[in-house]
Amino acid sequence: MAETTNAPADPIVRGTWATAKQSWSDLFTWKQRVAITNDYGETYCEWQSPRPLRNPVSLFAQLSAKDWLFFLVGLAAWTADAFDFHALSIQTVKLAAYYDTTKTNVTTAITLTLLLRSVGAAFFGLAGDKFGRKYPMVVNMIILGLLQVATIYSATFTQFLAVRSLFGLFMGGVYGNAIAMALENCPVDARGLMSGILQQGYSLGYVIAACCNLGVGGSTDSWKTVFWIGTGLSIGVGLIRLLFPESRQFTEAKRAGKGHTSSASAFWVETRNMLAQEWRMCIYCIILMTWFNYYSHTSQDSYTTFMLTQKELNNSAASRASIIMKTGACVGGTILGYISQWFGRRRTIVCSAIISAILIPAWILPTTERSLSATGFFMQFFVQGAWGVIPIHLNELSPPAFRSSFPGITYQLGNMISSPSAQIVNAIAESHLVRAVDGELAPAYGPTMGVATAIIATGIAVTTAFGPERRGAKFELAKPAGVQEEYRRKSVDVESQADDKAQVAVKH
Repeated sequence: MAETTNAPADPIVRGTWATAKQSWSDLFTWKQRVAITNDYGETYCEWQSPRPLRNPVSLFAQLSAKDWLFFLVGLAAWTADAFDFHALSIQTVKLAAYYDTTKTNVTTAITLTLLLRSVGAAFFGLAGDKFGRKYPMVVNMIILGLLQVATIYSATFTQFLAVRSLFGLFMGGVYGNAIAMALENCPVDARGLMSGILQQGYSLGYVIAACCNLGVGGSTDSWKTVFWIGTGLSIGVGLIRLLFPESRQFTEAKRAGKGHTSSASAFWVETRNMLAQEWRMCIYCIILMTWFNYYSHTSQDSYTTFMLTQKELNNSAASRASIIMKTGACVGGTILGYISQWFGRRRTIVCSAIISAILIPAWILPTTERSLSATGFFMQFFVQGAWGVIPIHLNELSPPAFRSSFPGITYQLGNMISSPSAQIVNAIAESHLVRAVDGELAPAYGPTMGVATAIIATGIAVTTAFGPERRGAKFELAKPAGVQEEYRRKSVDVESQADDKAQVAVKH
């Protein structure tokens, strides 16, 4: 075992209750329990002090030009994906008027989109682990753009729902490949900061969609213009990705496999083995992502509708408040993702969730555009601050060979389970009435979102406090999925041939 000046630590335990007990204890220990593998393949654990926060500029400088290229393309894909989703959620009132239906019925499209994203995450995530990050993303983004066009030309509400269901299928494939490509080449010290920036592609997509909604005005048919912009963004990102090479880490991992490519059978054998060994981690991450997806969708999808109906702001004022709210999300996600590199992934999430719960009264009680903008800014600062830790947290918890599929599938399964969130909020709000600003009765969006967010924030804090953390996990040299199994098979074949030759030699 290599010499170290750090204190030895007990091994990272396996088992549900043992992991929960150790994780809870480690949450209140400032030093980090880190698993170390030396040059001889020996693994041991030690307590390491968190590294001091470094100047963000020096962290940016650690990324090469190619690293930045991969990161920015991943960020652009995730931003376009978010724009496409929010183009619907922020225009619920327009779409309800256009198709002559209720706002709750329109949010059915959000439910269907979220419901089918897990299928796309599985297909494109596994394709990314098997064939690389490039071409699955290219196909994915171009089809998303074409489905935006199909949405625009949906003549009936039934057609609209059908297209949005298909849209969700392809939308689900973006996240896993985008974060794997963007983060897997980042230096260890820069991961927290870059994770926080990357996750805010989701909020940035919302901000751009809200700006477009503000620009096109409040007329009923103007929703189509926003969707045309989304078409250009998605197809544009796909074509840009086509111009650049495969992810460096994936290429080097292939090379590290000494030229061994994986067959389909080897890939699936390794996938089954991973699920057999890591099923607890899979379930934990799905539960965590379910909480997190309820967290974001409950606190944002109906917020514009809340300001238009209960607070009686006009389209321009509600759009401006939404833009400021999600600007807070971008700032919070970046800052708290950066801080998590020093403060710890789980501690950052737990503290952010608790603070967001405390802010709920200030978030839903104001009545003016200025006050709603300010409190919305700080609410989303901590909601998306917690989210800013998630890309790198999921990457570090992922089995190393499955960093494209594992984060994407767990994230989108959480999305699937939480898919009725906007529909639930709208249904409860429209069935309960409160006094609006002018004294008239209006749907109770504020109380509904407030109670739901308080419950969800508590669930996130508890789930994270008892869950694992692998900050600083080393996954740079992990071989692509299936290569290890293929290498094992060929080694067995070589040994078998050697034995056969030895038996023949003995007979002669």
